[in-house]
Amino acid sequence: MATRCWWHWPAWLRTRPPLARSPLSARRQFFTEEHIPQICVVGSGPAGFYTAQHLLKHHTRAHVDIYEKQLVPFGLVRFGVAPDHPEVKNVINTFTQTARSDRCAFWGNVVVGRDVMVPELREAYHAVVLSYGAEDHHALGIPGEELPGVLSARAFVGWYNGLPENRELMPDLSCDTAVILGQGNVALDVARILLTPPEHLEKTDITAASLRVLRQSRVKTVWIVGRRGPLQVAFTIKELREMVQLPGTRPILNPVDFLGLQDRIKEVPRPRRRLTELLLRTATEKPGPEEAACQESASRAWGLRFFRSPQQVLPSPDGQRTAGIRLAVTKLEGVGEAAQAVPTGDMEDLRCGLVLSSVGYKSCPIDPSVPFDPRLGVIPNTEGRVVDVPGLYCSGWVKRGPTGVLGTTMNDSFLTGQALLQDLQGGLLPSGPRPGYTAIEALLRGRGVRPVSFSDWEKLDAEEVSRGQGAGKPREKLVDPQEMLQLLGR
Repeated sequence: MATRCWWHWPAWLRTRPPLARSPLSARRQFFTEEHIPQICVVGSGPAGFYTAQHLLKHHTRAHVDIYEKQLVPFGLVRFGVAPDHPEVKNVINTFTQTARSDRCAFWGNVVVGRDVMVPELREAYHAVVLSYGAEDHHALGIPGEELPGVLSARAFVGWYNGLPENRELMPDLSCDTAVILGQGNVALDVARILLTPPEHLEKTDITAASLRVLRQSRVKTVWIVGRRGPLQVAFTIKELREMVQLPGTRPILNPVDFLGLQDRIKEVPRPRRRLTELLLRTATEKPGPEEAACQESASRAWGLRFFRSPQQVLPSPDGQRTAGIRLAVTKLEGVGEAAQAVPTGDMEDLRCGLVLSSVGYKSCPIDPSVPFDPRLGVIPNTEGRVVDVPGLYCSGWVKRGPTGVLGTTMNDSFLTGQALLQDLQGGLLPSGPRPGYTAIEALLRGRGVRPVSFSDWEKLDAEEVSRGQGAGKPREKLVDPQEMLQLLGR
């Protein structure tokens, strides 16, 4: 059982501000609140908003408060989706409708686990849903990883997308070759941003600071390296097609990596088969005259290196920066997506000045009172119900791991919301009134924390849109929290 907080129900009643209504109306208000489930969601990314959306839709009286550590909402939709994928960000319109509901409130600038603890939230609400995502990355665990020129793809994505904690990253793009370790969609996003002509990014919501650095980039070749083979890549056909069609670039794929693949893909599921067929065509078919001319004149290139596992980042002679990466050559044991890469004993050195690690995101523990599986990087749960902690739930990546696309997260979050409502209906959650944000606001005020509301965000949103208009961009993202607070008069 979670520990109780220092404040208790009678104390909350004593510290409530006086209500400007008659004693009769006050009693009626209190009676009504007994029938309003107060629910708290931690995290305002897709998982948090989809969970809130389901709860509000399927319980006509529930009130949902969404807490977020950033000053702004929308999580990975804002900070993870590539700037040249604006159509994916349209889901923000749906999330905005949810946040504007009179039964929903957004409270940014609140770090759960520091400003307020999970047991305190559990005392204030009938149920708490943890939807805070995967905020860290998996380390490579190899010598040289600490050298300048080695970055996580997560930090690089945060940098060009305006995540405040990454705004001062300043990647050195003065080299001619970059290596990305990992073959998922994030790896292809990073490769595409590195190689896209900067003028093609001018009208996106990429930050002005990162666009200035990209304009000066000398990166001409990007290698995307994976431990396994073409049948095991984690990216999807949409992202691969964008790479194949990227202006001013040519693909480099070794036909030897695809020998015998044509026959083996007949039995694989259709999405995997279509993806592999596109890889096969790109690697083995001779391009038409027009495409061949484009590739011949291309000044930049990208390639997929299969059956390679990183062993060491190689330093420059003075030991001050990255000069290359040593890769172990691998072979597959097993078949299909379950095949495992094992070393052959051979090694290969690849010259490069930039290494970007894209081997996966991972969630972190949020509070000592919340169970956490460090091996899997998730909160142990059964259908979204946190194991051995009644009234505590989870959704999204912290529930299932950092996999899938927006639709996966939507379905996952709906299922958590459904489980919560089943427990509410079954009498498994507290039946008496809970103070909700009223109690948490008092706690935060006493700790010097000033939350940011959704109307505050809309002021910042309007400022971003206004700043972007002059440059023909949808917005110019604010990246400095202090500037944001000043704009809000804080």
